[in-house]
Amino acid sequence: MDARLNYFAAETAGKALKHVMTAGKALKEAPLPAELQELVALRVSQINGCAVCIDMHTKEAAAAGESAVRLHLVAAWREATVFTEAERVALELAEQGTRVADAAGGVDDELWARATEHFDQEQLTALVFMVSFMNMVNRLNIITQQPAGDYQVGQFH
Repeated sequence: MDARLNYFAAETAGKALKHVMTAGKALKEAPLPAELQELVALRVSQINGCAVCIDMHTKEAAAAGESAVRLHLVAAWREATVFTEAERVALELAEQGTRVADAAGGVDDELWARATEHFDQEQLTALVFMVSFMNMVNRLNIITQQPAGDYQVGQFH
């Protein structure tokens, strides 16, 4: 399968992607554990059906030390016993923040209150930006049908 657009060959994409990559790097440096960032990125990508991002974040999570069992259970995290309460809150925030049309209002007050029990303001900011960033990147990839499977760990860092 070939992508509809080659972002690396288009001048406009090159200009915009420079800033997108800078934003992604800033998020990687945020005060959230790398494993949690990858779990959130993976869950958002699963919801949106972004194969290339699922490929990337599964491999990055494994490289960051995430177990295969936990990676396989992200899609069914509610029923899984392998996630901490903080991880469960982050995954739920990722879902509510991604399914804004379905959730009729986005992240609810009850979830936000639970999130403040596990994350400080800087971490919450990083989490909100991570969810938003992943939704944007998912859409860039889905619209242009970017193929999945060839990602190498660290390829865009």
